[in-house]
Amino acid sequence: MIHAEGVAEVTDTTFGTEVLGAGRLPVLVEFTADWCGPCRQLAPVLGAIAREEAGRVKVVQIDVDHNPETAARYAVLSMPTLMVFQDGEPVKSMVGARPKRRLLQELEDVLPAAV
Repeated sequence: MIHAEGVAEVTDTTFGTEVLGAGRLPVLVEFTADWCGPCRQLAPVLGAIAREEAGRVKVVQIDVDHNPETAARYAVLSMPTLMVFQDGEPVKSMVGARPKRRLLQELEDVLPAAV
C-alpha cells in the first residue's frame, strides 16, 4: 500500500473502532489500492492534511484489495474514493485525486471551524 506520512492504515477489523467509533472528530477515509496511480498522487496531499489539520480531522486509509468487506459495505467502486465519516456515518464522498487546496475547500463544510 502507498503510505502517506501521518496517515494511519485501517482494516476491515479495525474500521469500526478507528472510524465509526472516532466520536466527534470527522474521519477522512481514503479507499486505496497498490495499483492505483491517482492514489499515489494523493498520498502527499493526505499526509499534509493529516499534519496540518490534526485537530480538525483524522485521516486514515484502507486498502480495498485486502479489506473487501468495508469497500463493499460503502459501495466503493473507484479508487481513490474519499469518504468523510462523522459520528459513525458517512457524510461526504468524493472520487478521484485532487490538489490539496481543492480538497480542503471540499472538506470545509464538514470540518469544525479552525480555532
